[in-house]
Amino acid sequence: NKELDDINSKFAEAREEIELASESKETVYFNEEAETARVAVQAVLDKYQALLAKLSPEEKGGVQRAMGMKMEQLKAELAQLKE
Repeated sequence: NKELDDINSKFAEAREEIELASESKETVYFNEEAETARVAVQAVLDKYQALLAKLSPEEKGGVQRAMGMKMEQLKAELAQLKE
């Protein structure tokens, strides 16, 4: 599914942005890097929610089982940046 591939690709990009922001903690670049990561994570979550909204209940359940934990992982990693 092209949409799932796109979400997976954006997921990888968002994780990279979180990692970059994490590495820039304690530097003048942190706020900008953290904002870039936040925007990237939000883009993934928005695409994920949009996909879920148009699936049948059966398809939705399958996608949630396959990707739900990844979305929670992204949220948790982003939250760690704020600590």
